[in-house]
Amino acid sequence: MDFFKYIHAVGTGEKGNRDLTLQEAKDMMEQVLKRSAYDEQIAAFLLGWRLKPETTDEFRGVVEACDEFIQKRAVPNSIELGYPFDGKANNPFIFPLVAKILEGSGLNLVVVGDDLAPAKKGITLKEIATNIELNKNIHYFDRADFFKEMHDLTQMRMRLGLRTGLNTIEKLPNVASSEYAITGVFHKPFVKKYVDTFEHRYKRLALIQGNEGTPELFSKGRLWIAEDGSVEEIIVDPEYYGINYTKSWEKITLSESLEQLSNPSDEFLKLARLNAAVVLFVAQKASTIKEAYEMLNG
Repeated sequence: MDFFKYIHAVGTGEKGNRDLTLQEAKDMMEQVLKRSAYDEQIAAFLLGWRLKPETTDEFRGVVEACDEFIQKRAVPNSIELGYPFDGKANNPFIFPLVAKILEGSGLNLVVVGDDLAPAKKGITLKEIATNIELNKNIHYFDRADFFKEMHDLTQMRMRLGLRTGLNTIEKLPNVASSEYAITGVFHKPFVKKYVDTFEHRYKRLALIQGNEGTPELFSKGRLWIAEDGSVEEIIVDPEYYGINYTKSWEKITLSESLEQLSNPSDEFLKLARLNAAVVLFVAQKASTIKEAYEMLNG
């Protein structure tokens, strides 16, 4: 279909806009990834699509299109941790410590990184993963290698400077064919969209009100477990486990983030252990988070 018809579908205002079918969304995304539309057209569509807003069928169509371009490499016994590509601005990443804690569990952690995408201007997972020695149970995938077509959209997206529907769907590419996945979600209404879009791709999918939109829990929040067509909501409170970590509201530098990983405080280590327990629970290595946390504390 002529790409202009997709722009027309999302860019003519409340009375003229319409939702794309799953097949239309798939065709649209294939054209975007092949760059058969002009950058100006792609940016116009992405902005209009965000404002319309996006539907689950559209998200699923986009994900199906992406699947045809992604070069997968299976990692057995793994859980995919879906991070946003706009980074973390105020707090350090915790996944390298989580991996160390889970060394003896036999579980592999899959993470994906790329250059900075809109709109937070944080420190990217790629900057962390390429500046420290990762544990062997962390499998880092660089999107420039396995999904170059999406990577090549980064500069155009940065010029647009706003979040779009791509921010939602790109966090879980399932590049390692993992059975389990966990990603962060900002707002509860998006839980259903994530579940409807991604649940069928995993044995068990978890969504968490993580720090700065990541799958990392730094304070009291909700965890949703989607499995076999049902969704269970669980409250996770670090204080319940005797953890008194105070998250930052100020911007930190890359060197500061790396320093906290190299020389973590006692409370940060406890927080990492709780995050590791959540991962074990999601991956069905423990029946409850409490059981997993007690296992990790010996």
